[in-house]
Amino acid sequence: MKLKLKRPIIFFDLETTGVDTSRDRIVEISMIKVMPDGEEITRTRRLNPGMHIPEEATAVHGITDDDVKDCPSFAQVAKSLAQFVAGCDFGGFNSNRFDLPVLVEEFMRAGVEVDFKRRRFVDVQNIFHKKEQRTLVAAYKFYCDRDLDDAHSAEADTRATYEVLQAQLDRYDDLENDIDALAEFSARGESADYAGRILYDEHGVEVFGFGKHRGRSVAEVFAAEPSYYAWMMNGDFPLYTKKVITEIRMREKTK
Repeated sequence: MKLKLKRPIIFFDLETTGVDTSRDRIVEISMIKVMPDGEEITRTRRLNPGMHIPEEATAVHGITDDDVKDCPSFAQVAKSLAQFVAGCDFGGFNSNRFDLPVLVEEFMRAGVEVDFKRRRFVDVQNIFHKKEQRTLVAAYKFYCDRDLDDAHSAEADTRATYEVLQAQLDRYDDLENDIDALAEFSARGESADYAGRILYDEHGVEVFGFGKHRGRSVAEVFAAEPSYYAWMMNGDFPLYTKKVITEIRMREKTK
């Protein structure tokens, strides 16, 4: 089923040096921009992460240090990528929990401002898990009745994700062909940051999603325990999470 789009949507997949969203870097990125008229624009490129690609990561995606030694860094392509994704919604497979936080961190390290706040995010894995409980390879077989060749190749995974979403719309009559509705259905709980450290409660208040203060208001914790803010800023948290808690702290100070 063809997607009904109000604006372009970017389906994307990353291959990285590891699974730590705050530390690891992108070694390959693939994006398929789907326009409202159905036109597709594909961009895939490898990147030099500026760090060793662990053997464990290479075992998954097959990319080695030697493969990317002459490739540009993310910072070198960040501005062109920002232009490519400007004004677009996003779709991916496990993208809300992994690919999106990693991408946001890379843009922040590069000093390139990208407005993600007004975008919608469709996580095809969440739709799949709510409906069938499988992996991408199984999802592709289940929905598209084809084997996924070259799994863990960024472009193959990106293409499969796009095709799975189209097949999901064909299969489920109650799944609305609307990006806002798909983003809402595929969300696992709204977060203020992209790593899920800061969440919104039922009243729209930012609360901690981890640790000893889980579920408590961020503003209230910082007011009662200012050192907790300092601990987070000095800790190994994603840059965007630090930006969010700083905005909360500054907002409360101006009240």
